[in-house]
Amino acid sequence: MSFTEKLTLRSPADVVTAVPYLLGFHPTDASIVVIVSRHGRVVFAARTDLPAPDAPAHQIRDLAGRLIPVLHQQQPITELLLVGYGTAEHVDPALHAVRDTFTAEGMTVQEILRVTGTRFVSLLCDNRACCPPEGTPFDPTASLVAVQATAAGLVAFPDRAAVAARFAPLTGAARDRMQQATDTAVARLEALLADDTAAVDEAGPQAVRAALRHPDRALTDDEAAWLTVLLVRLSVRDLAADLSPPTDQYVTFWTDITRRAHETLVPAPATLLAITAWRCGDGALAAMAAERALQVDPGYRLADLLLQALHAGLPPSMFEQTATPTDPDAGWSSCPRRT
Repeated sequence: MSFTEKLTLRSPADVVTAVPYLLGFHPTDASIVVIVSRHGRVVFAARTDLPAPDAPAHQIRDLAGRLIPVLHQQQPITELLLVGYGTAEHVDPALHAVRDTFTAEGMTVQEILRVTGTRFVSLLCDNRACCPPEGTPFDPTASLVAVQATAAGLVAFPDRAAVAARFAPLTGAARDRMQQATDTAVARLEALLADDTAAVDEAGPQAVRAALRHPDRALTDDEAAWLTVLLVRLSVRDLAADLSPPTDQYVTFWTDITRRAHETLVPAPATLLAITAWRCGDGALAAMAAERALQVDPGYRLADLLLQALHAGLPPSMFEQTATPTDPDAGWSSCPRRT
């Protein structure tokens, strides 16, 4: 059971404290977060940007409408919470419009909160004793929820950019060393392809098993380059996915390999990072890693399927059951070129 599934929110302060840990980063202003819980336990959280304050009213209704199919995937829902970030003038009308759209679909919203700075306001409570109009101050670091999240190894990054920076490409001398190692790995693969096809078939599984046997060990540049070249073969990539359990060590491993991979070889390790992060419950990192794979290769099918599943709110188990398996005998989609 993941931390999210264990998490029980007992108060509005718990809700606003938990959001950054549920998402993996602190939402910026002009964001809205939808939290789904079942009998008090969080099962799903999603964030989206709000339209500009002067945007036509249908834009916020359209936004809410896009969320409804995602929420239906989480049934049964016993509690639905909305949290908006920003000023009252911008956030409050949007939150009420989203609530009205959900209500029209038969969904009940138990709480609506607006967070402005270090204060939160309940838009459904007019009791000044517990919900003063100026807002209630909260200290995320002093909350039991924050302690539980930290103990579970969760980190709330400052923003989405900080999450993406985790797997940003290498620069400088480190990049140059990996370029040289990749050139050597490509030459090695080309020689194997020309000389012994059976050896190529064995090389991929051997490299994957050796690398993943001790995920805490940083690979040398030559080992990392050889692995990224071999992951071009789809059956090798899929074996790597099967051998990457949902633990922080494997997320860290694939983060490192994605950073070090030559640009043309990024899609496979970035997709493996996305899959492993998603299995760990880190939807934000998973989505950004899949987007990174598609940035390099817009036709990379597994990353595209995974991103669609994330946007649809599917759990990893359902995605893995419905995704089309790769032909185990699939060959090299292309032999990576040296540059």
